[in-house]
Order: sequence, then structure tokens, then C-alpha cells
Amino acid sequence: MNNSQRKTLVAIFTNPISPAIAWRDIESLFKSCGGTIKEGSGSRVWFIIGKDVATFHRPHPSSNTDKGAVKSVRRFFELIGVKP
Repeated sequence: MNNSQRKTLVAIFTNPISPAIAWRDIESLFKSCGGTIKEGSGSRVWFIIGKDVATFHRPHPSSNTDKGAVKSVRRFFELIGVKP
């Protein structure tokens, strides 16, 4: 995990939740943790690590992730044991 990915991880776990986290940064962080991302239909993506799977929607037209999605990503990262 590089410094940029560490900053993204801290931003995901910071309260109040930031609405300015770029989705591509979340994907990069997840890949650095050993996960894979599978493309679904439309904007749907699956984050897969081991037997744990989560489904998310890429934000559009903005590249920033909304607060609800950040909460969901935070819960998934907690589930797989990734914390700052």
C-alpha cells in the first residue's frame, strides 16, 4: 500500500464522512489489499477478496463517492480486516 492509498484509507474511516473521495482511489486501495474487481452491467462492480464479496455502483456523472457509498465501503473494509 502506497502513501496515496493510505490517505484514502484514512479518509474512508474519518468522521464526518467526506463526500470528496474519488472512486478510482477506492478501487486502487482495494486492489492494493489483494482484492479483485469484476465489472457488472452498467455501473455495477463487485469487490472480491477471498470468499468475501461486495457489490457497489460506480458514481456518475461525478467521480466522487457519495457519503452512503463511503459508509458501505467502510463496512466492507472492516469485514475484511482493513483498517487504518
